[in-house]
Amino acid sequence: MNFDLSDEQQLIKSTAREFTDKEVVPVAGPNSANHHFDLELVQKIADQGYLGAIVPREYGGAGLDYITYALICEEIGRGCSGMRTVVSVQTSLVCSTILKWGTEEQKQKYLPLLCSGEWLGCFGLTEPGAGSGASDQKTRAVQQDDGSWRINGAKMWISLANHAKLALIFAQTEPELKHKGLACFIVETDQPGFQPTPIDGKMGLWASDTAEIALDDVIAAPDSMLGQVGDGFKVAMSALDSGRYSVAAGCVGLCQAALDESIRYAQERTQFDRPIAGFQLVQAMIADMVVRTEAARMLVYRAGAVKDAGRPSTLETSIAKYNASEAAVWCANTAIQVHGGAGYSSDHPVERFFRDARVTTIYEGTSQIQQLIIGRAVTGIDALKPMVLERAPA
Repeated sequence: MNFDLSDEQQLIKSTAREFTDKEVVPVAGPNSANHHFDLELVQKIADQGYLGAIVPREYGGAGLDYITYALICEEIGRGCSGMRTVVSVQTSLVCSTILKWGTEEQKQKYLPLLCSGEWLGCFGLTEPGAGSGASDQKTRAVQQDDGSWRINGAKMWISLANHAKLALIFAQTEPELKHKGLACFIVETDQPGFQPTPIDGKMGLWASDTAEIALDDVIAAPDSMLGQVGDGFKVAMSALDSGRYSVAAGCVGLCQAALDESIRYAQERTQFDRPIAGFQLVQAMIADMVVRTEAARMLVYRAGAVKDAGRPSTLETSIAKYNASEAAVWCANTAIQVHGGAGYSSDHPVERFFRDARVTTIYEGTSQIQQLIIGRAVTGIDALKPMVLERAPA
């Protein structure tokens, strides 16, 4: 197995690193502190081709493979998790879903707008009462006489929704059919019934845009559905497979950022007339951060290799997401420990890293959902479905 990056991948990685160091890192702290969603920076990211990295060139994308996409997500994630969220939502959840499930007309119409950053998109799956249970949608879509769909309901924790011009909205068409009645619609948001409201009071991701959406008689065009009625659950799961991958790659970047800051601080901070990097227990913490970061990176690369080979990758993606998100929380927490009291202050970025890392074990499928996916794959038993136990006759 060859772990070396190609010359092209090395170039893209170094370019993404330089871009992140120049454009993302300097404003990450201020944007977070000011709860500022930086649309100017989003456009700079789009101009680099990062919002359509895995979209073919014929639709306005960069046509890159998944491992190269991971390199980009890692570097952007190293600089700012809020901006990496933009890349994940736009590219993995919205663009890749339209690419996989859309008609040729839908791809030609929407993908160039999304890849260029002219339009932002959002992914409307989660509801106030439907998080991990994605198939339990209360949002309702009713077909009208002219073939269009009238949608009513609510969505929660939707990234980019306050600025999105396009939304992928999951809705139930026939409640009695349960997941077999679920459908996904491309909704253009420039209509009165689409009402996003910013969500304030988040623990982290202050530089990211998050909203709840009220859907009041929102109209989706007759040709707006991705796939057919009943495909909605499959559409959602394929989108999450892509989204979890970019989150995992971004978490590797978070691990690396926490590690870099810890090494720098440990070399500069002196105690008892020597740098704290010279103390064994500090080195032990840094060594463990190195190991967890490298392990997370290799699992992301493995998932990317499976995706690039065109094989089913749900298991590998869940393993990568579970491991990398937990590693990001651990590394960010340990970085604060290395910094001591200074790490508890916003004077150092590790405080932000910890707040931003925490949500990664929740969104795109909690760590517990990833455990169930992995457990189902290796045991052949779906723990989410009730088991019928036969009782012996009395």
